[in-house]
Amino acid sequence: MRAIWNDTVIAESDDTVVVEHNHYFPRSSVREDLVRVSGRTSFCPWKGTASYQSIEVDGEVNEDALWFYREPKDAAKEIADRVAFWKGVTVTQ
Repeated sequence: MRAIWNDTVIAESDDTVVVEHNHYFPRSSVREDLVRVSGRTSFCPWKGTASYQSIEVDGEVNEDALWFYREPKDAAKEIADRVAFWKGVTVTQ
C-alpha cells in the first residue's frame, strides 16, 4: 500500500492494518522528512487519544493529515506504532 499526497509517496508498506476502513502504516514506513509537528489531538472511546501531524511537500502543507495513537487502548493494540492518513492523502495499492 502507498499513501500519496502532492504526487509524492509519504508511506509505503506491505504490512498495513485496516481499522474502520483506514489503512494504518507502520511508523517506520513513513517518510519522516515530510512530517511536521502538530498540536491537534482527538479522542476515540475505544482507541484512545489520537495525535496528528502535518505533511509538507514542496512547500505546501497539509495540516493534520496523518494521525496515530501513542498509547492505544487494548481494543486497538494492533495499531500501536502505526499511522493513518486523510485530508486528501490517497491510499492505494
